[in-house]
Amino acid sequence: MNRYDQLYINGQWTAPINGGRFDTIDPSDETLITQVAAATAEDVDAAVAAARNAFDNGPWPHLPGHERARVLRRIAALIRERQQALAELEVRDNGKPLPEALWDIGDTAGCFDYYAELAEKLDDQREQGIALADDRFTALARMEPIGVAGAIIPWNFPMLMAAWKVAPALAAGCTMVLKPSELTPLTALELARIADEAGLPAGVLNVVTGLGADAGAPLAEHPDVDKLAFTGSVPTGSRIMQAAARDIKNISLELGGKSPFVIFADSDLDAAVEWILFGIFWNQGEVCSATSRVLVERALYAPLLARLEQEARKITLGNGLEDGVLLGPLVNRGQYDKVLAAIERGREEGARLVCGGERPAHLDKGYYVQPTVFADVPEDSWIWNEEIFGPVVCVRPFDSEEEAVRSANRSRFGLGAAVMSRDLQRCERVARKFRAGIVWINCSQPTFTEAPWGGYKHSGIGRELGEWGLNNYLETKQITRYDSQQPWGWYIK
Repeated sequence: MNRYDQLYINGQWTAPINGGRFDTIDPSDETLITQVAAATAEDVDAAVAAARNAFDNGPWPHLPGHERARVLRRIAALIRERQQALAELEVRDNGKPLPEALWDIGDTAGCFDYYAELAEKLDDQREQGIALADDRFTALARMEPIGVAGAIIPWNFPMLMAAWKVAPALAAGCTMVLKPSELTPLTALELARIADEAGLPAGVLNVVTGLGADAGAPLAEHPDVDKLAFTGSVPTGSRIMQAAARDIKNISLELGGKSPFVIFADSDLDAAVEWILFGIFWNQGEVCSATSRVLVERALYAPLLARLEQEARKITLGNGLEDGVLLGPLVNRGQYDKVLAAIERGREEGARLVCGGERPAHLDKGYYVQPTVFADVPEDSWIWNEEIFGPVVCVRPFDSEEEAVRSANRSRFGLGAAVMSRDLQRCERVARKFRAGIVWINCSQPTFTEAPWGGYKHSGIGRELGEWGLNNYLETKQITRYDSQQPWGWYIK
């Protein structure tokens, strides 16, 4: 029996109306994993209708926060019980190494626990009194769930990105239609099973798998969706913004990045290289915040490049389920071709290829690309300015703090940025000069559920995670009451 050939709508597993299926492929060896239900606009209509009914007529939006929290904690517990199996499924579907997938699934459970806590706190914080200048009136601000949320998530952190949207939406009292990437749909369907087992009422979470044009676009354009949350590419984000504009829909967008990492000459060499590697080769570089532009103060430039090449060549590539593998395949053939084309473009633009840039000789199947380091990368080159979304890092020197900050900020993106130095005052100064939504000091990429996540400029709109993530799914209502016994007396004297 195929576990993945049905959609989860209104608490039921149902075949897509048109009966369509699509293949999901293991990127490590290019073999078929299974066929998945291909939703179309009619299925999206059914899912949105279920979410609409669950919000308008169901108990979920009106439950006390502590009751919603119980369900969220049960979801977290079930995820932890199945962490190994879910992580292995994520490896097969996405390609990432198993240690990374285990980390991701652990974070997924933690995300549901965190928003369970915020759901409980919401009971006390939902209404706040407002001091008014006119004491004849009293007023309060009331936080209420925004309604039906549509969530479209990417393929690089499949279950974790689902949690970033599903957990705060459910904590707030919203209902949701979740559309996972067609490249990595499997753990989203497992999340639906877990939510069902945890006792989530029918219609509160609906999961529709399908292609972007067939399922994602109808969800983004649906008039009964109150809120759209999207993580993915800038072009798709722009189209979702256009669709949302027609209905004046609330949106949050987490888009691309080309994050800089500024390393000063007083930095510890081993630490610098370690964080460069973690900042670009974690998850094969398929990370929106990856610090793919590295700026190194000239005195450290040559020794850092030598050590970076040495360590990059040591990274073990292979099937993510094999012991010792720290770099898996890219997610699919399309992404593999794009990354190789970007590497060739870097060569043509005059960047110096230090190492990598090709398929590993010992892996003739799968979408593998060697860890790739470019040096002396021209600041006006395509590879310096555009997101590659693969295991490719670009390095260039700088001579002054002012030059480094200017170069770091010279980008249409503004998601992440990092700075490294033994001089913490300098780090703090530079951190405040970066035009980016997430800044790391003496590290790169650590992400915490409690802290806001999102970017400036073309990197998106709004913030996820922390209290900011919960606020994405809440509306603020003002309620004002006239308390005076004196007549208003404007028209009737």
